[in-house]
Amino acid sequence: MKKCYFCKGKLIPKKISHLHSWGEKIILFEDVEAEVCSQCGEVYFPPKVLKKMDKVVASSFKAKKEIIIPVVSVK
Repeated sequence: MKKCYFCKGKLIPKKISHLHSWGEKIILFEDVEAEVCSQCGEVYFPPKVLKKMDKVVASSFKAKKEIIIPVVSVK
């Protein structure tokens, strides 16, 4: 893909961090290959990257490190 599906902006290959939530799990993937729209910031992942992320999420993976995320209610 050469242009963003939404705004038709130019896609630029980058390595990004991606926060992925799946049920009760929240996983931070680092150094992920992606194409990012230079205009609106929409992110596109190649199929091979999506397959790797799906495999990690579906398995009982061992995390490289863990972080604490505060949970706050604004009610």
